[in-house]
Amino acid sequence: MIAFLVLVPISLALGYVFHASPLWVFATSVLAIVPLAEWIRRATDQMARLAGPTIGGLLNVTFGNVAELIIALFVLRAGHTEVVKAQITGSIVGNSLLGLGLGIVAGSWGRDKQSFSRAHAGLLSSLLMLSVIALLLPALFDLTEKNADIPGRNLLDERLSLGVSVVLILVYVANLGYTLLTHRDVFALEEDQTGPAWSRGKALGVLVGATAVIALESELASGALEGTAGRLGLSTFFLGIIVLAVVGNAAEYISAVYFARQDRMGLVVTITVGSTIQVALLTAPLLVLISWAIGHPMNLVFANPLELIAIAGAAFAVNSIAQDGETTWFEGVLLLAVYALLGLAFFYLKA
Repeated sequence: MIAFLVLVPISLALGYVFHASPLWVFATSVLAIVPLAEWIRRATDQMARLAGPTIGGLLNVTFGNVAELIIALFVLRAGHTEVVKAQITGSIVGNSLLGLGLGIVAGSWGRDKQSFSRAHAGLLSSLLMLSVIALLLPALFDLTEKNADIPGRNLLDERLSLGVSVVLILVYVANLGYTLLTHRDVFALEEDQTGPAWSRGKALGVLVGATAVIALESELASGALEGTAGRLGLSTFFLGIIVLAVVGNAAEYISAVYFARQDRMGLVVTITVGSTIQVALLTAPLLVLISWAIGHPMNLVFANPLELIAIAGAAFAVNSIAQDGETTWFEGVLLLAVYALLGLAFFYLKA
């Protein structure tokens, strides 16, 4: 992971100094984001240890998807609203299938099965199902409008998306109060008892510095998006739903594998499914609200039916895994297989 940091100065030089080929700029910048996201995760973890359980929990959920949010903001500012929606879909599907699948397979190596809290997993599963319903609603509403030939359809879609976004953010805030305040003991996970290894100044400095550099890398990646798609013969939709989504969540995947090997499957479920919920309940609604502020209005209408199937399928898979509170390696393989199948479909889809 540390070796990838060498790509930070290389990508910045290629993009801002030499104005190199979009393909090289895109490749180096997105790969450079991966270690930077991991450093944000480490710095946030150290800040959380210094701040205590409640404030620490808030810090973790606040900065959990910051890399992905920054990437999406720059892509949105470039006017690629459909790519941003593809990235949202890719994050939900990737965390639920790829991240959780990798964690289950890695953790099951040498073990018959692993267990986790059914109560906590059940809450996450319920929130995920709510998120899916909320994200599918604008698309179904748009389909109904088309069939009824209602005038001013786009404006109604945007207003509905704004309303849905506000409701989702309120649910997210309520969930924070439920899990971090009123019912914290019920959903407490086994914690690492070691104290913080960094000082407050170091943790804050790394957090601010890594976030700033990710912003620079995201600006390069968003600017090279169309050029890269043209050179590779891919759609910008595929780059958003697979490449940008995986890069934005790579730190979560690495953490999932690491904690799974330590037989802390409850934490793995929290990282992967919790990140999925944060994307659906916070990141996506925030992007809708911000899009209006920066002059690139975005709705939550996922016009591609395959996106809707992927989101619903990911939620169904997580719900199936969470029911018995146990996982085996074969369940992880099934999750990875579903992700691979969806990836193939997205690859051949010319959006």
